[in-house]
Amino acid sequence: MTVSIPIKAIELSPGSHVLISGVTWEQYEELLEELGEERRVPRINYCDGNLEIMSPLPAHERPHRIIADIVKAMLDVQGRAWEDFGSTTFKKLKKAGLEPDTCLYIQNAERVRSLMRMNMEKDPPPDLAIEADVTSKTTLEAYATLQVPEVWIYDNGRLKINLLQNGNYQESIVSPTFPDLPITEIIPRLVQQAFETGTSHMLRQLRNQMSQKG
Repeated sequence: MTVSIPIKAIELSPGSHVLISGVTWEQYEELLEELGEERRVPRINYCDGNLEIMSPLPAHERPHRIIADIVKAMLDVQGRAWEDFGSTTFKKLKKAGLEPDTCLYIQNAERVRSLMRMNMEKDPPPDLAIEADVTSKTTLEAYATLQVPEVWIYDNGRLKINLLQNGNYQESIVSPTFPDLPITEIIPRLVQQAFETGTSHMLRQLRNQMSQKG
């Protein structure tokens, strides 16, 4: 006998996640519809029949938000456009669905600035995605299907830059978004500074320092 448990009956403690295999694309879309568009948690990712449901901790949420603020401040000082799409659900080819921790359009900011819904069959993927803590294999496979060119993963005070090359991610010490800056050194230091002195104070200092150097 098969027992069916409604997804809303599954209670995840903060910091936990569930991985379910053998899920069809139709079941994944039914789940998204059941939970509704206004939901913030849990986060749901899907790739090739694997469904991952995650309930993030506050310690997970804060770093990627701080990093996104840092990126936007740096882009502002450089006079570059950006659009923050947060944890928007991206779906492609009835194969992968993903809710990033945070994602930004930079090179393609002008193309997406007025969009309220994304169609990955014609719209570009985010230029930069930011994930905090452990990012599962399912998540990275979904990013590859969506063809997100750059994914940052922040974990335990360390930043990894992953660049999409020939369909797979390769770790790099250089970010194409900021090729002239030692991003893997700068970001962990600024995140720690935000924890110690406050995010707003850190961002003001960052803007002032970059403006003086420019």
